[in-house]
Amino acid sequence: MLREHVELFTFANTFQGRYDDSLLCVKKYYPSSTGYHDELLWAAAWLYEATNDQYYLNYVSQNAASFGGTGWAVTEFSWDNKYAGVQVLLTKVLLQGGSGAYSDTLKLYQAKGEFFLCSCLQKNNGHNIKLTPGGLLYFDDWNNMQYVASAAYLLTVYSNYLSTSNAKLNCPDGQVDPSDVLKFAKSQADYILGKNPKSMSYLVGYGPNYPTHAHHRGASIPSIFTLPSTVGCVDGFENWYDNPKADPNVILGALVGGPDANDAFSDDRKNYQHTEPTLASNAPLVGVFAKLDSVPDTGDSSSYAASKASPPKKDAPIEFVHKITNTWKTNGTDYFRHEVTGKNVCGKPITYLKLDIENLSGPIYGLKATKAAHMYEFPEWLKALNSKQAFKFVYIQGGEPAKVAVAAYRN
Repeated sequence: MLREHVELFTFANTFQGRYDDSLLCVKKYYPSSTGYHDELLWAAAWLYEATNDQYYLNYVSQNAASFGGTGWAVTEFSWDNKYAGVQVLLTKVLLQGGSGAYSDTLKLYQAKGEFFLCSCLQKNNGHNIKLTPGGLLYFDDWNNMQYVASAAYLLTVYSNYLSTSNAKLNCPDGQVDPSDVLKFAKSQADYILGKNPKSMSYLVGYGPNYPTHAHHRGASIPSIFTLPSTVGCVDGFENWYDNPKADPNVILGALVGGPDANDAFSDDRKNYQHTEPTLASNAPLVGVFAKLDSVPDTGDSSSYAASKASPPKKDAPIEFVHKITNTWKTNGTDYFRHEVTGKNVCGKPITYLKLDIENLSGPIYGLKATKAAHMYEFPEWLKALNSKQAFKFVYIQGGEPAKVAVAAYRN
């Protein structure tokens, strides 16, 4: 198999050109925006890893500048842009002391690779990858999770390179220990698996709450064994694309495109930006999971805080139960998703309720704000709360929880 890889590289290097110049039909959908030089460097770097043949190390060194390997400080690692991967892989050679005469060039690769990693870690002197409020790296509106998974993969392998070399990542905003690099990669994996503001797993089939309308023909079209006739070429689009029902086939383990820049997610088959799964998303995620499975659990992803009941004050009509259902870290601050359940314990229906919520610093859902500061009412759809009936509201913030009390009520 290695021989075939060498032959394929020789062919690609001899007959250089963009694939979408030959396959014009794909240019509209999957144009090669970065050309092919990154792929040649990527292939040569891996062939050096596999063969230890100095020819390939010389190749990536001689073509470092002209092919963009040491000139591009990139902001993504993707199916179309391999530069960050090249830079990280060649830094491994440098860290392990095998660079020899190519040391100076590999240090240039290292500088560009660490630019990307530091920008993911929010330690790149302001030139950072955007984070959603829930702490997810945000690269692009279309299928952002593929970039998250690939960035988490590079962070994971780089933490390993640093650990084995007894080194640290030097960022403009300070040094980062290998364990902290891995911890950030883990935070992205945790977000994917449900540790996020929506408590949604973006890995289909994992957890109690995951997407059920994947933008995927195999998932959305029923099996021929359950249909009275076979499905024609256009039948899938005409009969199943707009179908509001959940997928008849669970595409187990598929990573969908994920939420938008504000952690909102549309589980709609037609919204391909959010619900389309890709191999480019799943492939790097396998590497992240493999590494995380091999390290001891630090407790960072343990079950969320237990419920805490607040016994009602004397004659108080509502008993509140506070529960933290999710937690995440953004820019060094811990944020929590608080779910509050209020139960009518006064023995009579409550037709009017005003709550005083102090120390609230984040968004709140499930209550109606009044003009008075800190005061909230039932949502418009809730006209009365019967005896022993409960209602819920949610708020998100960092630091201490808000203080909830009944300011006024009417039976």
